[in-house]
Amino acid sequence: QGELVESGGGLVQTGGSLRLSCALSGSVFSVNTMGYYRQNPGTQRELVATITAAGRTIYADSVEARFKISRDNAKNMVYLQMNTLKPEDTAVYYCYANLFEHGYGRPVDYWGQGTQVTVSS
Repeated sequence: QGELVESGGGLVQTGGSLRLSCALSGSVFSVNTMGYYRQNPGTQRELVATITAAGRTIYADSVEARFKISRDNAKNMVYLQMNTLKPEDTAVYYCYANLFEHGYGRPVDYWGQGTQVTVSS
């Protein structure tokens, strides 16, 4: 089995940039969609961006013009480049992967430990 390990995040001023990285460690059979969600206390976790193994992407409307998601299938890594950050982007960002642990059965969802992104005004 594997695990998602996140890096990046931190404190940045409005208009700044940050890059999040997420690595899938361990042994799995295949990885489908990877991406990022975010959450603030008392609110539901919301989609930020996802990317399929074929490279198809989905973005939340609020970030589509400012964020870019990419992935390295050979390394099982996903990246989120966040530009022109706004205070409303402040949240804990969670890496996500939907994958097959084995060559049989149903796919499962993995979540990273979360990384804090804070954008100061």
